[in-house]
Amino acid sequence: MTTTPDAAGPTDVSARSMLPAAAGRFGALVHAVPAAGWDRPTPCAGWSVRDLVNHLVAEHLWAAPLLGGSTLDDVGDRYDGDVLGDRPAAAWDAAITASMRSWAMAREDQKVDLSQGPTPAGEYAEQMLADLVVHAWDLARGIGADPGLDDGQAAHVLAYLEPRIEGWASAGVFAAPVPTSSTDVVARLVALTGRDPEWSPGA
Repeated sequence: MTTTPDAAGPTDVSARSMLPAAAGRFGALVHAVPAAGWDRPTPCAGWSVRDLVNHLVAEHLWAAPLLGGSTLDDVGDRYDGDVLGDRPAAAWDAAITASMRSWAMAREDQKVDLSQGPTPAGEYAEQMLADLVVHAWDLARGIGADPGLDDGQAAHVLAYLEPRIEGWASAGVFAAPVPTSSTDVVARLVALTGRDPEWSPGA
């Protein structure tokens, strides 16, 4: 489950409206992981492809109960550890289906119990979108695929994260930003979140 220090949203486009497409792109990459590819490294230090997908599946398993009014204590350790089992892609499909169904019924201003306290669902959506977009890039690089990220989504997440990145990095959510002179929005986004835009498994 993603957490971030409090800050006002900088964008006027709903992150919630972008979630289905971002989830679809991440899901396509999950289904593209080769049978022998789950142990490959990713740009997330210390995380394999399986670790990364496990993180996103757990995050979306949390979404349904939290959006339904459950508290962190209600959920407890239900989604700790391995949530992929022996069918990782099927685990993703089940989790994202329940998550997107819950998002479709959520109110933008309803409060969700997150680690930083009661949080508007709109802010929770921003966090979820950021994870989907950034980790789609991680996953694609890990399996040697084209990330195929939407520039509009990347620009939205970049605008959301720029004023928050110091707090997120201090909290250990991301590594410190990597300098880049690129004008490409995806490269700027991944560099902001502590990733080398030129990362490859053999680098």
